[in-house]
Amino acid sequence: MGRGRFDHLHVELSVAVGYLVPRYALWLRLKELGWSPEQLKRSQVIAFCDEHLQEFLAVHGGSLARRALARFQRRIRRFDPAHATPEETLARLGGTRG
Repeated sequence: MGRGRFDHLHVELSVAVGYLVPRYALWLRLKELGWSPEQLKRSQVIAFCDEHLQEFLAVHGGSLARRALARFQRRIRRFDPAHATPEETLARLGGTRG
């Protein structure tokens, strides 16, 4: 479940800033904070977004305006890893047919 939270954080953050956020750098930053990205808890994701996100983005050449940050934080807070993402559902069904 935790890995789903990390994946969701990475995808939503990349969409919010408009470029692909360096996944490994995000992984390392979470590890530096003492959190396991593979077993990430909801409270840890929220703490990262509230306390460390803008600094992380600044180091990697990005930022989020106040409204975009609020929108991003709402999406992060609403995430429930118990529900399959569209990508997980497609993978379970064998992908798309083209």
